[in-house]
Amino acid sequence: MSYQVLARKWRPNDFSEMVGQQHVLQTLTSSLEKQRLHHAYLFTGTRGVGKTTLARILARCLNCDTGITAKPCGECSTCTEITEGRFVDLIEVDAASKTKVDDTRELLDNVQYRPTRGRYKIYLIDEVHMLSKHSFNALLKTLEEPPEHVIFLLATTDPQMLPPTVLSRCLQFHLKNMTLEEIRGHLENILSKEQISFEDKALSALAWSAKGSMRDALSLLDQAIAYGNGNVLETEVKDMLGSIDRDQIVEIIRQIAMQDAPAVLATIENMDQYAPNYATVLDELIDTLHRLALEQ
Repeated sequence: MSYQVLARKWRPNDFSEMVGQQHVLQTLTSSLEKQRLHHAYLFTGTRGVGKTTLARILARCLNCDTGITAKPCGECSTCTEITEGRFVDLIEVDAASKTKVDDTRELLDNVQYRPTRGRYKIYLIDEVHMLSKHSFNALLKTLEEPPEHVIFLLATTDPQMLPPTVLSRCLQFHLKNMTLEEIRGHLENILSKEQISFEDKALSALAWSAKGSMRDALSLLDQAIAYGNGNVLETEVKDMLGSIDRDQIVEIIRQIAMQDAPAVLATIENMDQYAPNYATVLDELIDTLHRLALEQ
């Protein structure tokens, strides 16, 4: 069997497996339990925070053979086929590659027909902000008066690009960036299940570099496992990321505060032998200054 990247292997299949986003999960769970369903949901947030994953879980909740539920069984043919990406009544569209109005009209031509197998016919449109103006106009009428058997799940990293007329017709959920603790805890959980040895500081470095994106963190973890020959160690992770010891960052800040330019240059020259990624170094410098300011 071919290797499956961690982000796909450990993708959540129900709300209980999601990391963070409790403000969204609580609302969706309550609405599903009371069957107060909306015809269009919009998930916004930066890359890799769970927008598309959450939409697929919601599709499973709506079409599970056990009924509309916040806890899909995960075993019926519907749940299985949605997980495998082959459920006939879940139509996934990448708006980045389907921007033309003809693509949208072709998609909407089948809206009037009832679902083949599921309870609802669900349209999951990813990166919806990439649609053209004419495509939005074509979509608008259907969003305004959709058939009772159709639900739209829209996802975007840039909601400011969406027309207000579209926004006003959707139930909007903003997914927050993951905290360092959430990312680090999830990486630790995965490595424990994968039986891969790791160092705590290595996970902290990966979590910091992910900048709030769980998918980025898992991609970096895949890279770190390969780089460390099956282990995730602090020194190797820092080499891979092109980062340096935080003590050196603190030392540079101290030297700048003392207006000791020669010492700053000497520290940077010493740092240069490790061939760091200076963009990462600057990010770490800014982050350290931010932490110091908060502690004042």
